[in-house]
Amino acid sequence: MDLKKRVDELYNLLEKYNYEYYVLDNPSVSDAEYDRLMQELTLIENEHPELKSNISPTQRVGGQVQDEFKKISHKRMMLSLANAFNEDDLYDFDRKVKEVTGLTNPAYMAELKIDGLGMSLVYHKKLLYAVTRGDGNVGEDVTSNVITIHSIPLQINTDKDFEIRGEVYMPKKSLLELNKQRKENNEPLFANARNAAAGSIRNLDSSVAASRKLEAFWYYFVNASEFNIRYHSDALNYCDKLGFRTNKERRLCHGIEEVISYIKEYTLKRNQLDYDIDGIVIKVDDMSLYDKLGYTAKTPRWAIAYKFPPEEVVTKLKDIIFTVGRTGKITPNAVLEPVRVAGSLVQRATLHNEDFIKEKELMINDYVYLRKAGDIIPEVVRADLNRRDGTQIPFKMIDECPVCHGPLTKIDAMHFCLNENCEAKHIEGIIHFASRNAMDIDGMGEKVVEQFFNQGFFHSIDEIYDLYMYRQDVINLDGWQQKSIDNLLNAIEKSKSNSLERLLFGLGIKEVGAKMAKTLASKFISLDALMNASEEELLEINDVGPIVAHSICTYFKNEKNLQMIEKLRQKGLNFKYLGSTSIASNSFFSGKTCVLTGALSSMSRSEATRILEDLGAKVTTSVTRSTDLVIAGTDAGSKLDKAHQLNIEVIDENTFMELIK
Repeated sequence: MDLKKRVDELYNLLEKYNYEYYVLDNPSVSDAEYDRLMQELTLIENEHPELKSNISPTQRVGGQVQDEFKKISHKRMMLSLANAFNEDDLYDFDRKVKEVTGLTNPAYMAELKIDGLGMSLVYHKKLLYAVTRGDGNVGEDVTSNVITIHSIPLQINTDKDFEIRGEVYMPKKSLLELNKQRKENNEPLFANARNAAAGSIRNLDSSVAASRKLEAFWYYFVNASEFNIRYHSDALNYCDKLGFRTNKERRLCHGIEEVISYIKEYTLKRNQLDYDIDGIVIKVDDMSLYDKLGYTAKTPRWAIAYKFPPEEVVTKLKDIIFTVGRTGKITPNAVLEPVRVAGSLVQRATLHNEDFIKEKELMINDYVYLRKAGDIIPEVVRADLNRRDGTQIPFKMIDECPVCHGPLTKIDAMHFCLNENCEAKHIEGIIHFASRNAMDIDGMGEKVVEQFFNQGFFHSIDEIYDLYMYRQDVINLDGWQQKSIDNLLNAIEKSKSNSLERLLFGLGIKEVGAKMAKTLASKFISLDALMNASEEELLEINDVGPIVAHSICTYFKNEKNLQMIEKLRQKGLNFKYLGSTSIASNSFFSGKTCVLTGALSSMSRSEATRILEDLGAKVTTSVTRSTDLVIAGTDAGSKLDKAHQLNIEVIDENTFMELIK
């Protein structure tokens, strides 16, 4: 027997039966027959490991354990969607589509917005990898977990490269079963299906994902134009034929009025579905109009997400407590009777500042209306004044820090602790330094920082890099093992090589966010150059105003800050901007304001933007008289027309690729 041929036959049969069972819900063979074929394939793979693939149907049961997830750059950025919260927002979206396209009654595809984890699948006949959204540019390779979802095809009937995006989710029934098991095992329950799905997909043991009974819907065929498919509705139908599970509740609507009717219908039906949805996605059906409609930095202008009105519940405001941020800002927080809102159990909510509480007339022991802003952040809306019974206690703002008991200073609407030695400020500063957008030290979250700070392992950000000296002490703590501390120590060591902008943001300089840190790093190239810059030099930079410039100079004049920076230097941290070199000052693009339009075949727009910025260019999204250069890919639209009108230099993708070499 030709074993390779038999393995291919078994792959095809098992995939066919998976599709019939999990997608069509119409199996053509018995469970016993399916199991017999699976056992045959397992036996062949055990005896001939060279015939076993990492996307074999036998891998759907999981069992692979990884040390960490590999990072993968998206070929095309995974964009977020702009939100609509009412009919006026939808009419405004429709108006803009009509203005740009000239259509009098655009066709829209309305789809349920699944509350799950965004995912992209990339195929070349067989599944190459599955990658999470991540930050839109870079995600994590979670293929070993995703293939445990039986409805996902491991191979498809096309010779072309193929990318499809969708949402991995946990059905309501699966969440109930999972929480029942966790309760029996005295494990913490998952607050909602989305958290459970995300936790399952990001578990390093694929058998965990396999046991969680996840599902997925696929809603966007990324490179449909390469298959000569023009309409999104046709693209979804084609994905159906290839064996993907798309949501059949979608509807092609002719005009915005039909969209609004669809939204009203599913606002009532949402609780009857066996999965969670948090809104409706509306996309222009004609995909040939997408480049003409364009994009913002993070969202396409050809789609919008209508978010369901936040669910409001009533609960009791038991107390108001105060927390201290890394800048010393004091934030009052509501302590609530635990209540479930939009699928999550909520016990805390920020009350922002003293003025917010006074404006809402909140009192301790009030019954308050609570909702989740954007279905994410718990928000106290108002007090129920009719339920006051005389037990209410008026709110009084504290006048000293709840941690160090130093005096507070009010600046605008905020109160601050100005004590530089306040422990709470140090803890929050370390949490910020280790966070994803700063030094990105994986495994050093809020609870870990608090635990290590209280154990005395570190009290400042430079002491993070001495944690290796406490390795055995950490292992002796509950919940820590050799592997977990070694992973953390590796992440700490890895962070030393980060580019300067991450370090700058991590330092927590007032007024310096992630974007400003990138601007400063790309301008000064080294931390030493920035430290020696005057306010006048800083003010010469675009986006740097007097307040920012003064804050930066003040930070670098502080002797304690300088001592801490010197310690970081001695620990071996990189103080250079890695995204730029001397090439930038001599490049063709240096100092130019550039606009990208149309589709690039060689790279995503975000990759092109990064390269241009590294070569000294400023990249904007609209063509104006201050634009120096337009880089035009295929299907370039109105931006290219405007460039010609204003006599702005235009280059094509081939020229761009030659220049960046």
